[in-house]
Amino acid sequence: MTRWLDPQEQHAWRAILRSAHVLRVAMDEALAPHGVSLGEYELLSMLSEAPGCRMRMSVLADLIVQSRSRVSHTATRLERQGWVERAPSREDGRGVELALTAEGRARLSELAPIHVESVRTAFLDHLMREELLAHGELMRRVLVATRRSDDEASDAV
Repeated sequence: MTRWLDPQEQHAWRAILRSAHVLRVAMDEALAPHGVSLGEYELLSMLSEAPGCRMRMSVLADLIVQSRSRVSHTATRLERQGWVERAPSREDGRGVELALTAEGRARLSELAPIHVESVRTAFLDHLMREELLAHGELMRRVLVATRRSDDEASDAV
């Protein structure tokens, strides 16, 4: 039996879905004049926070919720820019790690203020701090319930 959404649930769900799309567009539009997409920025950002600024590509794909193929294509574009490089996994030599280069770190330092300002303008400025923290906790619960680890969920926020 289908558990249909009642009118209030439908209204809330549509607002969540639309706002997620609007936020993604706003983040992309802020970075576009600088030649970077949100997906590329997110990949660079996650690498910058990883130990040694390196991460196995399969782990990175799971963390940024993109297919391995999409991460590979993104990595290729970023490699051409000189911002990342691929290397055999230090753990077993079979997998592939992506490493942030010095040039990539420098570029990320230029892009971070732009991204953060777009996050504030499009999202944070419209919420009280308590609302933001509560919303973050609710979304962490969703991530955990959809089989994303709690560590990934807290890192992704």
